[in-house]
Amino acid sequence: MTKADHYMRETIQKIFDEGYKDENPRPKYKDGSPAHTISINHTFRTYDISKGEFPICTLRQIAWKTGIKEIFTIYQQPTNEIAKMETMGVNWWGDWDIGDGTIGQRYGATVERYQLIQNLIKDIQDDPYGRRKIVSLWQESDLRETAGLAPCAFLTIWNVRGEYLDMVLVQRSGDMLTASGPGGINEAQYAAFLMMIARHCGYKPGIFSHVVANEQIYDRHIEEGKIMLDRCNLIDSSQENPMLVLNPEKTSFYDFTIEDFEMQNYAPMKPQLKFELGI
Repeated sequence: MTKADHYMRETIQKIFDEGYKDENPRPKYKDGSPAHTISINHTFRTYDISKGEFPICTLRQIAWKTGIKEIFTIYQQPTNEIAKMETMGVNWWGDWDIGDGTIGQRYGATVERYQLIQNLIKDIQDDPYGRRKIVSLWQESDLRETAGLAPCAFLTIWNVRGEYLDMVLVQRSGDMLTASGPGGINEAQYAAFLMMIARHCGYKPGIFSHVVANEQIYDRHIEEGKIMLDRCNLIDSSQENPMLVLNPEKTSFYDFTIEDFEMQNYAPMKPQLKFELGI
């Protein structure tokens, strides 16, 4: 059982035991029904990548490659155009089209406007022990400029620690079983982001931590959550921990492609679970 699997078991059980149901939710299912959630507030997870604790869940298959491709659309080749995202291999943003083929002045558009990655890399290189290395997708002027889904995973904070680069991800809201939960797409993709930036700046990836202000299980995901709890009892304890490995020949953040990543020792449980999304 990976560290992420342990966290997943604990968090699902805590939501089932202590979670509260929301009222008048904004999201709806495709049939028009309100997409209610059972939530807890203020979850925290931490992993030391230098010790082989890569955050990926084995209780169901995680689309980690697509998650990393989404990082490319946000930070490496930033865009808010849905067609460009789809060309880059990310096909889940179509439901958030604001009517002009974009997701609004959000995510990649914000990164590009404020040169957030260029500034981050320069700060790490010029002032490694400075404590102002913050990349924020939550820009009030951008949020007011257009319609669009407000960023969920919106803030990263970076710190140099000797030969290591550490990063914490802050998320305002998380659909736990589909994306934000322990070892889910959000954790896997942002840990990969840390690995790429560390390589670019000449450091080793160190500690990756994740804070979610409100983590929820949708009411139509309850049965899938129970299945994942049951699967915890079936994990082979002798299995090696999965680890994401970067192509050693690549050193520039801007040169990485999905072919430069290999996930070793990853054997997720099957069959895959399906989740109805709240839009």
